[in-house]
Amino acid sequence: MVKLNHHVLLAVLLVGAATFAAPQTARAATQDHGDNLLIKRVQQEKGMNLPRRGMTMAQVEKRWGAPLRKLSPRGGGSPRQPVINRWDYAKFIVYFQHNYVIHSVLNTPAGNNTDPANAD
Repeated sequence: MVKLNHHVLLAVLLVGAATFAAPQTARAATQDHGDNLLIKRVQQEKGMNLPRRGMTMAQVEKRWGAPLRKLSPRGGGSPRQPVINRWDYAKFIVYFQHNYVIHSVLNTPAGNNTDPANAD
């Protein structure tokens, strides 16, 4: 009887271990895929002619023209949360703090910024 219990316990442990290992392996594969997409996106952005950090709004508009739309400013509730302006161009979005570029990102189907007007 004791041997039977050990075999049952061993079987339960093996099934449990396999059950936990499979989702983690799938999750790791998904994470790796997401990491690869992000790396490719960052490399693509580096190779593109996007507005650079520190440029003024006037410099951006002079070089790339008027944006398709200037989105509603966000933030500004306190000195630690300055107003952030976003300009939407056909292939990228430019984020400004006060009058200066702080970041530019591609509008890509893989990204979450394909419709910046709906972003919170």
